[in-house]
Amino acid sequence: MAQYEIPLKDYLNSINLKQGDLSEDPIAMKKYPAYVINKCMMHHIDTLMHANEMNACQNLDSDLQYQYFLYSVRKSKRFSPWDKKIKDGDLDLVKQYYGYNTEKAQAALKILTQDQIKIIESKLNTGGKK
Repeated sequence: MAQYEIPLKDYLNSINLKQGDLSEDPIAMKKYPAYVINKCMMHHIDTLMHANEMNACQNLDSDLQYQYFLYSVRKSKRFSPWDKKIKDGDLDLVKQYYGYNTEKAQAALKILTQDQIKIIESKLNTGGKK
């Protein structure tokens, strides 16, 4: 028996665009990524409460979670890119210069002026290509 993976987009298209019911496939329900689906649903205002409800009922079977989304979410084209952590260069400078952790460096950034940050940057500049 061959193993096969069902892409995440198939689950989301099934729920959002009503493109077929995957609950008839036992392997698809066994591999249902409940956490990832909930995270994807939380990006949209009309499905936020449904995702919150499924987070509260995280002990439900994956088939039941899938069917809840399938029959309670209205058909709509939903797309949102993954949230990415923004890299802050000034934060890295303060962390390196003072030896702070991220939390302390964020507090220090609120206090430091732009001139002070430029001085820190010039002191940490070792030359060469970046």
